[in-house]
Amino acid sequence: MQLDEIRKEKQRQFSFKNIAPLKEMIDSLKEYKVDEIILDDIVEIKGEFDEEVEKVARALMPWRKGPFKIGELFIDSEWQSFIKYNLLEKHFNLEGKVVADVGCNNGYYMFRMLSQNPKKVVGFDPMALFNLQFEFINHFIKSDKLKYELLGVEHIPFYEEKFDTIFCLGVLYHRSDPVNMLKQLKQGLKKGGEAIIDTFIIEGDEEIALTPKRYAKMRNVYFIPTINALKNWAEIAKFSEFELLEIKPTDLNEQRKTDWIEGESLNNFLNEDGTKTIEGYPPPIRAYVRLKY
Repeated sequence: MQLDEIRKEKQRQFSFKNIAPLKEMIDSLKEYKVDEIILDDIVEIKGEFDEEVEKVARALMPWRKGPFKIGELFIDSEWQSFIKYNLLEKHFNLEGKVVADVGCNNGYYMFRMLSQNPKKVVGFDPMALFNLQFEFINHFIKSDKLKYELLGVEHIPFYEEKFDTIFCLGVLYHRSDPVNMLKQLKQGLKKGGEAIIDTFIIEGDEEIALTPKRYAKMRNVYFIPTINALKNWAEIAKFSEFELLEIKPTDLNEQRKTDWIEGESLNNFLNEDGTKTIEGYPPPIRAYVRLKY
């Protein structure tokens, strides 16, 4: 697979009529004096900024992952992504490691990972809007440890370097062949490396998976396994170890509608009492798992 040709093709997105003006806004954004960067629950950039910063941030909506704060401007993302990050952080050490974040969205987790002093973090996501949100935030942070690739999980086996740790959060259930995706992640690891994933699960001891036509109004959710089914997928993909780190329901504190998104959020995807999805399936529960090469 010729990744340079794929990269060139992906760059065409920036000429699309809905994307080109956004890229021009970021490219023309002036330099600001940054007083302090805080990589905590809120990725915060302290300093004095003018109205142009909010104008660009608003143009880049919807903001799914975050939150971010630039001066007095608070970007209240749909997901309070620190809940997931803080849940996982006690389970990994990225000091000096080469790390990938597959399905990185706007890079919120990548910015948070800088606090553990990795050697490099490469984000993979094919969506140009998310890339521009990342470039907007990194315009102020200016980290030379972060790299954003407009590539997907299918490109990981062909990437120019292997990774010590690969994060792939909230992607597996969007793939029609989850076992093959796990194989692709394993091919991207160094020997002895680890993949940290999360996925929707259903409860039960059986080795089965739910196959919905739609799930929580999403058409691209293909398989929702039990833990034992997920473990079997990992074994088929030839991972040597499977470690269940955490199980957590997704609630209305973690994912909710804000002024920084457009359209609906979790409360619109569940029934009135929140006990089922709008389609009648069990509500979202996520398993967080470490897989070792």
